[in-house]
Amino acid sequence: MGAALICLGALVWLLGGRHYGMRRARLLMAGGGVVATGLPGWEQARARLVRLRGRLGAEWWALGVGLVIALLGASVIPVVAAAAGVPVLRRVRLARRARSARERRADAVIALCGALAGEVRAGRQPGDALLRAARDSGGLGDAQATVVAAARFGGDVPGALAAAARQPGAEGLLGLATCWRVAVDQGAGLAAGLDRLDGALRAERDQRADLRAQLAGARATAVLLAALPALGLLLGSAMGADPLRVLLHSGAGFACLTAGAVFEAAGTWWAVRIVRGAESV
Repeated sequence: MGAALICLGALVWLLGGRHYGMRRARLLMAGGGVVATGLPGWEQARARLVRLRGRLGAEWWALGVGLVIALLGASVIPVVAAAAGVPVLRRVRLARRARSARERRADAVIALCGALAGEVRAGRQPGDALLRAARDSGGLGDAQATVVAAARFGGDVPGALAAAARQPGAEGLLGLATCWRVAVDQGAGLAAGLDRLDGALRAERDQRADLRAQLAGARATAVLLAALPALGLLLGSAMGADPLRVLLHSGAGFACLTAGAVFEAAGTWWAVRIVRGAESV
């Protein structure tokens, strides 16, 4: 524990004081007013830690936790387990990031439909209205340049919108492409179709949000059950039972640890599968 605290303090000191002399010299050479003589505050050290975490990824901090547990239990098993869990945690983080990006893109598509309907209702031509709406909402994502070029130079706007709809979360652009094609080919009102599309997309988003709120209790229960083994270890350590020594340095304890880890992983996977299955209905 003492070694872990010393390492943590050295890390904070290095991150907080690194390049401080260089910054001071640059300010003095540039004639930049009064330079503080004290060390940078905890806010700067915290910002450096946040940037370091963003570069490394949150899953790599599992190695630090495994190292601390290995020091407390005098065993290399927690470090090996933490290293094996890094790819799993990375996959979870990337899946969560992809889900957030998909939700943001879906919201941007809804904003695009609403803005485009407003521009068309205000009397603008469909091409000019799409240019303005795309610039304001950003709902086209990576394919915005292609759609904007098609709208500006008289290209295949529905085809570009259909191609942009292949992005996760941008499926609503297929409805926009259909409305555009019907309005151009048959002379139907584009604003009325966009209003109906906007209402349908909003209703679908509200339904997903309501379902997510209903599943929040089940998700919290799964997280609590997954955290119970760690709570048991803490309680055992507080009572003086030394559970780490029993689990890591005895045959029966290691067998219990292996069986518990397998059952814990299986239960967590099953709970996540149930929640995702309910969300996809």
